[in-house]
Amino acid sequence: MKLAYWMYAGPAHIGTLRVASSFRNVHAIMHAPLGDDYFNVMRSMLERERDFTPVTASVVDRHVLARGSRDKVVSNISRKGEEQRPDLIVLTPTCTSSILQEDLQNFVDRASLYSESDVILADVNHYRVNELQASDKTLEQIVRYYLDRASKEGMSNRSLTDAPSANIIGILTPGFHNQHDCRELKRLLGELGVSINQIIPEGEFLKNLKDLPRAWFNTVPYREMGLMSATFLEKEYGMPYISTTPIGISNAADFITQVEKLLNLWAPVLLGRKLNYDLYVENQTKFVSQAAWFSKSIDCQNLAGKEAVVFGDATHAASITKILAGEMGIRVSCSGTYCKHDVGRFNEQVQGLCDEVLITEDHTEVGDTIARIEPSAIFGTQMERHIGKRIDIPCGVISSPVHIQNFPLGYRPFLGYEGTNQIADLIYNSFNLGMEDHSLDVFGGHDTKGISTKSLSDKKNIDWSPEAESEPKRIPGFVRGKIKRNTEVFAKQNNISEVTIDVMYAAKERSSP
Repeated sequence: MKLAYWMYAGPAHIGTLRVASSFRNVHAIMHAPLGDDYFNVMRSMLERERDFTPVTASVVDRHVLARGSRDKVVSNISRKGEEQRPDLIVLTPTCTSSILQEDLQNFVDRASLYSESDVILADVNHYRVNELQASDKTLEQIVRYYLDRASKEGMSNRSLTDAPSANIIGILTPGFHNQHDCRELKRLLGELGVSINQIIPEGEFLKNLKDLPRAWFNTVPYREMGLMSATFLEKEYGMPYISTTPIGISNAADFITQVEKLLNLWAPVLLGRKLNYDLYVENQTKFVSQAAWFSKSIDCQNLAGKEAVVFGDATHAASITKILAGEMGIRVSCSGTYCKHDVGRFNEQVQGLCDEVLITEDHTEVGDTIARIEPSAIFGTQMERHIGKRIDIPCGVISSPVHIQNFPLGYRPFLGYEGTNQIADLIYNSFNLGMEDHSLDVFGGHDTKGISTKSLSDKKNIDWSPEAESEPKRIPGFVRGKIKRNTEVFAKQNNISEVTIDVMYAAKERSSP
């Protein structure tokens, strides 16, 4: 467990609450002290939903510390069962309440005797996993629980649907453009002749989970969420799954090829014919996706020589890196992710597409890397947008964690062929291009910037006097960074804490041949 004022992925209980509040008629009881219950506010603000978030905090206070939590937790579960009549109540601790080392499974077993709702304890290690890992585990736990019950009760239906169908696994609240992506993925599959069997967890009733195995295959749009459930369904029910995310022209084509391959396992028998989507991919690439021709247009020639840094969750960072380097010809100086648990797959995806790979959960390390590289644009999370503002580099937000502005009311998918258009716009508009860049040079826009600090962390910073800071403004912008770096290296080597005009000239003399 690590204390930080910024976390790319939240604590484990946030992941569990995201899954529980995404299903319909499921309530979550959070065993936590005051301060850990900010999820309700966060979800209500970001999703802009009319209904209250179905999460209740069973607060750990001084009375609990004195007498124990059992009676209070059991009472809260029973009360919510009577008031809300949910199909399921999920009890989740937080890393803070876990310090009490109480037997919460015993609380759940006791509450089950009094409640008409199903009651389960979120099977998550709150010290060892983050929000994304916890959401993946919680969804798998719920799916397993209800499928095992259906099997024991003889309610399981494993016969395939008459027409090709798929489950979409991993759409949940409040995910980055999840609702928009889900609509686009449904449209894409529909045009391929594939109906939707179920979408979990978002908007699904638990009683319908028994029909999950009826789909011909599962698709997992985001590797961070739903992969464990898909793996469980493949192992226990023989259901194949697709984990390729159709973000970008190349990935969309790969996704459709995999759909075709899986459908043709059964299509000759159940449909009497084999399916072929080559013509569909060609038409979508040429006429629906504007990104294909746009990347070859005169406008995108302005991107030649531009550098970018990409950072985010593994799914989006890898996909955007592939689009920048492979589809738009932009140099990716650094591609990184905070999903350390999926580093192997991420490295495989970005291999050969970027100059360096950054795997970290430390935003200061990301900031220092960006300041060192000085890219033309950043594509990252809300944190990278803040970093970009500090050093005057534009940033396009492509991944969680995000701000309310990244929950647009309009239709902004990242998946599918409409998603390629949205991403192409985002990438193009994130750069200072053409006349804008030229005008900044002509009218002194670039010359008004201060010197890049080359580091956003607080360690080993060197102060610059006002006179020294204004001196480089007299020289061309493209060499300022090098001069600044050489000067600071000279100052550190000579234990100088403040750079003055004299120090600058001494550093220049030292570096001159």
